[in-house]
Amino acid sequence: MAEKRRNEHTAQIKKIKLFMIFGYALIIIVTAFMISYFTVTKNDEVLKTKTSELTYALNIQMKLNINTYLTKLEDTVTLVFGSTEAAEYDATKEAEDGYDALATEKVISDKLNELCLTENYVDFFIVYANDHPVGKMSNGTRNLYGDKTYEILSETITRPRTNDGWSTGYNGDFRRIYYVKRIHENALLVASFYTNELASVFVRSEDMRDTTVRLVSEDYRIIYSSADEELGAMLSDDMMGHIAGMSAATIMNDDYLVTVNGCGDNWHVICSVPTKIVLAERREVIVSTVIISVLSAVLAIILGTVLSIYVTNPVNHIVNKLGDQASIDRLTGIYNKLSFEENAEYMLKSARTDEHHAIILMDIDNFKGVNDNLGHSYGDKVLAEIGNILRLTFGHSDCLGRIGGDEFCVMLNIPENAQSEYMELINDKCRSLCEAFHSNYTGDDGSYKISASIGVALFPEDGRGFSELYKNADKALYASKRKGKDTYTIFRDISEEAQNNE
Repeated sequence: MAEKRRNEHTAQIKKIKLFMIFGYALIIIVTAFMISYFTVTKNDEVLKTKTSELTYALNIQMKLNINTYLTKLEDTVTLVFGSTEAAEYDATKEAEDGYDALATEKVISDKLNELCLTENYVDFFIVYANDHPVGKMSNGTRNLYGDKTYEILSETITRPRTNDGWSTGYNGDFRRIYYVKRIHENALLVASFYTNELASVFVRSEDMRDTTVRLVSEDYRIIYSSADEELGAMLSDDMMGHIAGMSAATIMNDDYLVTVNGCGDNWHVICSVPTKIVLAERREVIVSTVIISVLSAVLAIILGTVLSIYVTNPVNHIVNKLGDQASIDRLTGIYNKLSFEENAEYMLKSARTDEHHAIILMDIDNFKGVNDNLGHSYGDKVLAEIGNILRLTFGHSDCLGRIGGDEFCVMLNIPENAQSEYMELINDKCRSLCEAFHSNYTGDDGSYKISASIGVALFPEDGRGFSELYKNADKALYASKRKGKDTYTIFRDISEEAQNNE
């Protein structure tokens, strides 16, 4: 009987041991599962949030790029109005002397051709109410509009205040984008460029190669897409259902992450990336979590701690990586436009009233020739070298940024011990920049010379906010362009009349 009770007690103890072992193992497995589930879920949230922020920052950059590109073309077109002949001549009226009409049209054509050379325009001409063109009119445009060029293009003027407008897609032709501005009641000024030129405007970094960038019209027809096959098509019903009517939004569902921002002429920049790509690293995290969870059931709580560290390390790496990519320009290694403006604005807002700063704005001369003749890859190398020149010329306390394709800007921080000689310091920096470019010849045979046109605005003399300083520096830059490029101009040295004409 005693032996039986001992056996029963032994069996009961064994059951308790087994229950404790299985119970403990169950607790470890459940705990590991809960930790793993939380980690994966948190990892998803971080990835979604950071990718959303990065995609939205890309969208903002694309919006700024396209607005700058279109505004630059509009500004070039406006220069035509500086010609009295172009502004007043009317080919629909009978001229007293046919020779005078021909001479006037030649003057107008020469002016248009001169401006046309500044950019890669397909068309740059004036068409009159009798469909008589003067200037550069391509065969493609002539064939597209025929003898109704004036009538059809008149209907594309959608902005009554400025008497101009943008259009594309007539008769399903999206190969060109047209800008039309009315000169007078019987004359339209027309400029166009190939749609594929926008590829140089909507440049994505290698890390954003899976993001599709689109420019859509007011009715959501695709004017440009990094996926070429979409050109001219309507935005998908599914995507349009989420963003229609929105001027700025970020949306993510099971299919894709999409951001939208309105830009000039009621167009929209839309960036989208499939959700499965956003969460591509999630599978790696899940596999690692399962393996470590099994090991945790064997090695107990110690390996549970290792699991947390192991799983969260990739998340920290992703967060840091996305943060850097959102603020640094990939080619030059300096701030991109958005981050530069934020840092420069902060420097100005935190500056004392007795401090001095300067905005130094640079536009690279002849850079288009490098891209056209040596290729964009070589152009990228030139941009990287320009970044090195800026870092060698300026100090760690200065803010350096690439704010456009070939446009750079520096917020110069004047040291306290140089306040009394700050103008000399600014002149020295500008001269150093020009000298650095003087010896910069590009190409295997050194046939392309890269230089910089520079404009400078001073704080607080020329403005206290970034926007005002940037605007005045831009005026000074254009004064340098008029001087023949490869020089610098300080805003206060421009005459008042010249400033008003900028």
